[in-house]
Amino acid sequence: MTIWSPANALIKEPYRVLLKRGEFIDRERAGRAVPYKIYYPVDHDLDNMPVILWSHGFGGNRDGASFISRFLAAQGYIIVHITHIGTDSSLWEGKGGHAWDILQKVRISRETTLDRMADVPFVLDQLEIMAGEDAEIGTYIDLSRIAMSGHSFGAMTTQAMAGMMFPNINEELVSLRDSRITCGILYSPTPVAHLTGAEPSEVYSSIDIPLLHMTGTEDASPLEGYDYKYRLVIHDYADHEEQYLQVLDGGDHMVYNGTRGKLAHNPRREEHEQDIMNAAYAFFRAYLHDDEAAKMWLDAGFR
Repeated sequence: MTIWSPANALIKEPYRVLLKRGEFIDRERAGRAVPYKIYYPVDHDLDNMPVILWSHGFGGNRDGASFISRFLAAQGYIIVHITHIGTDSSLWEGKGGHAWDILQKVRISRETTLDRMADVPFVLDQLEIMAGEDAEIGTYIDLSRIAMSGHSFGAMTTQAMAGMMFPNINEELVSLRDSRITCGILYSPTPVAHLTGAEPSEVYSSIDIPLLHMTGTEDASPLEGYDYKYRLVIHDYADHEEQYLQVLDGGDHMVYNGTRGKLAHNPRREEHEQDIMNAAYAFFRAYLHDDEAAKMWLDAGFR
């Protein structure tokens, strides 16, 4: 009997992937624009496909992490990338100096962060509309199978949607959980308890869905300076039993985004990207397709 692995489970001829760009306008939030970029397969034989949201890091946008999303879309997923205005690349684009130097001086208000969080349920609402109107994408969207993922600040956003408590405008810890999201991947999990004054258990124990936590031994925070071990606190305190952890030996913060920022060349980048794609594919097979063999593979390597 062949033991399940991503290598032998991938479809032999990946689907061709197309992109759709646009923006959703939220009339309830003073016409706030939420740009999106959707990766979707064509020329397939599928009846429907799960949806995976992707949320960018601080100073990023909908164009990040393309290597992950192209790969997953080619395997039969619809991947929706969101740009969160106010925490995106507009903070540094067109300004002198390196993006990271500029971002280190930027202070983001709580209102702006909460707007970022509110983008997620709004986009899910818009996808419900798209499902009824878009022949090429909407026809195949399976909104009963929705996952979320994100890098750095996007991981924090995913954590909030997964049930992590988050301080509101009055510094009260509240739940922003969106129950439509059933599982998720955190590319560089981002701790917040130290910013709230609360105990980690108060902040993270309310996470109530399966999550795959991805980090690397060189995954230091570009802005705050803490090392990768600090990122493990979310995994350690999440109450939901199905929490997986991948720690890449030598993996750094930007390997998940497909860009380098100020980081030096990573000689293991190709290897790390393959490890990331394999684990992501296995996780989504396990939790968006109820694939027990994929889950056993995850249990053996990431628990």
